[in-house]
Amino acid sequence: MPSFDVVSEVDIHQLTNAVDQAARIVGNRFDFKGIEASFEREERSVVLTAEAEFQVSQMEDMLRAALIKCDIDPAAMDVSDMLTTGKTVRATVVLRHGLEASQCKAIVKRIKDAKLKVQAQIQGDQVRVTGKKRDDLQQVMALLREEDNGAPVQFNNFRD
Repeated sequence: MPSFDVVSEVDIHQLTNAVDQAARIVGNRFDFKGIEASFEREERSVVLTAEAEFQVSQMEDMLRAALIKCDIDPAAMDVSDMLTTGKTVRATVVLRHGLEASQCKAIVKRIKDAKLKVQAQIQGDQVRVTGKKRDDLQQVMALLREEDNGAPVQFNNFRD
């Protein structure tokens, strides 16, 4: 039977590319000349460091634009509050990976409410959708793309 998984993942390689692009933009911008501003990536989080709060918020916008260019949905970003320590201001951006249990339940409920001939099962931090026809699975994909799920979703492991 055809099936696919609904997941929410962030590609680490693309995240590294996005952080590098944003760092290059900061290095080339005139308003950041002579200012100590940096991006530091640690697994699925990025630490933004600058001398003022408005600079950190500008860096956040640059990172968001770079993520979009690298095909990462900026809805996966969780930005912490800015911390001021001495001369520097820091903010941490964490990129969510995996669906939470409540999001999985909401996706399953949405699929069941659509009354399509498919079954949806929660498997850890993803949802497996199984059906007899490929067309039914494609309708589920279209349904989930249209609605706001609280996190960006991707479809992988499509089996025929």
